[in-house]
Amino acid sequence: MALLTAKTFSLQFNNKRHVNKPYYPRKALLCYQLTPQNGSTPTRGHLKNKKKHHAEIRFINKIKSMGLDKTQCYQVTCYLTWSPCPSCARELVDFIKTYDHLNLRIFASRLYYHWRPHYQEGLLLLCGSQVPVEVMGLPEFADCWENFVDHEEPPSFNPSEKLEELDKNSRAIKRRLERIK
Repeated sequence: MALLTAKTFSLQFNNKRHVNKPYYPRKALLCYQLTPQNGSTPTRGHLKNKKKHHAEIRFINKIKSMGLDKTQCYQVTCYLTWSPCPSCARELVDFIKTYDHLNLRIFASRLYYHWRPHYQEGLLLLCGSQVPVEVMGLPEFADCWENFVDHEEPPSFNPSEKLEELDKNSRAIKRRLERIK
């Protein structure tokens, strides 16, 4: 699996309300870990939006293509830079109903258009369908940093300070999600 650069992690999982200059596009990125409950080695990967295919849809297609054993249970953890849009939320709910041997958990760094009722309905649909959506905190940012980022090249920032900053910024986002729920 190709790993993310430290810069990509820092920029894309950045959960500040506003981006400072120089501006950069905040893209949708999904990191996933599929862990069989038989204790086998987890499968990890990351996907981003491509043209008209959101990262969540690419993730669903990736899991479907793996030919997973339906008699085996799997824990799937997804870290997203943005919470799913309403369309992707519906697709994820339909997917998890069909693949009921998967236990899917979603952690988002930021909430996508959280003030719009239609987007709130998408989040509520997921939560009501046994797909918990939570805001990433320090444990999730640290896990994402540890398992999905290339540590060969030293980052231009202090990783522990960056993780603490992300955790601090996530507190207001967590309160927002709780109000939506």
